Amino acid sequence: MKRFPALLFLFIGSLAVAQEITVAAAADMSAALPELVAAYTKKTGQAVKLSFGASGNLTNQIRNGAPFDVFFSADEQYPQQLISEGLASKDTLYRYAVGRLVLWVPGDSPLDLSKLGIQALLDSSVKKISIANPATAPYGRAAEAALRHFGLYDQISSRLVLGENVSQAAQFVESGNAQAGLIALSHALAPAMKDKGRYWTVPLDAYPTLNQAAVVLSKSKQPDAARRFLKFLRIPEVTSLLTSYGFSLPAEKH
Repeated sequence: MKRFPALLFLFIGSLAVAQEITVAAAADMSAALPELVAAYTKKTGQAVKLSFGASGNLTNQIRNGAPFDVFFSADEQYPQQLISEGLASKDTLYRYAVGRLVLWVPGDSPLDLSKLGIQALLDSSVKKISIANPATAPYGRAAEAALRHFGLYDQISSRLVLGENVSQAAQFVESGNAQAGLIALSHALAPAMKDKGRYWTVPLDAYPTLNQAAVVLSKSKQPDAARRFLKFLRIPEVTSLLTSYGFSLPAEKH
C-alpha cells in the first residue's frame, strides 16, 4: 500500500506527458507565443511544447512527418498547401493576425530613421543589412518585396545577410553583425529588443500582406487538445496580447 501513491504519481505523470501538444510556429511569434502558452497552461494545465522556425522550413518538416499538433504560419498559403495535401484539417484553419515589417537599427546608430525611412539603407555606414531568407521565410519575401518597391534592391543586394528565419535576422542586427535589419515588428517590440534600438514601420502597400494562420495537423495524436488550444486564440485577452506585439487583427481593413 505504501507504494500506491508513488505508482499513482507515475501514472498521472505519464498521462500529463501524453497530453502535451507540440506547436510549430513561425519565428515572428517567438516573443508573443510563449506568453500566450504560459497563460493557457496556467488556465488549463495543458502542457504545450514550442518549436520555432521559418514557415517554409516548418512546412517541409510537417511533410516529412514531424510530430507537430498545431502549425502557426506567417503566411496562410503554407497551411492551405498542407490542407490541400491532406496534412491539415481544413475546418481548423484560423487567421489569427496580420504581421508587420519594420526597419530596425541599434540605439547607437547615427541613422535618423524618422527622416530617412528606408533610404537610410543607402548610407555608407550600413555595411550589412539582415533579412530573413526569402526562399523559406515570409518576412524575407516581404523584405525583398519592400526593397524592390522602393527601388533599392539592386543597390543594396550585395550587402544583405540572410537569417534562416526572421528571429535570426533580428539577432544579426541586435548583435551588431548587421547595421540595419528588416524584421518583424513583433521582435522590435519584444522585451529583448525594444530598449536596444529604434525602428521605422514599412508601409503596408510596400509588400504582400502577411496574413498569419494556424491549423491543426491531420496526424496530431492530440487533435482535441490541439483544437482547444486554437479556440483559446479567439478570446479577447489573446488578441490584446497579439496587438501589444504589433500584430493587426485580420478583421481590420488594410
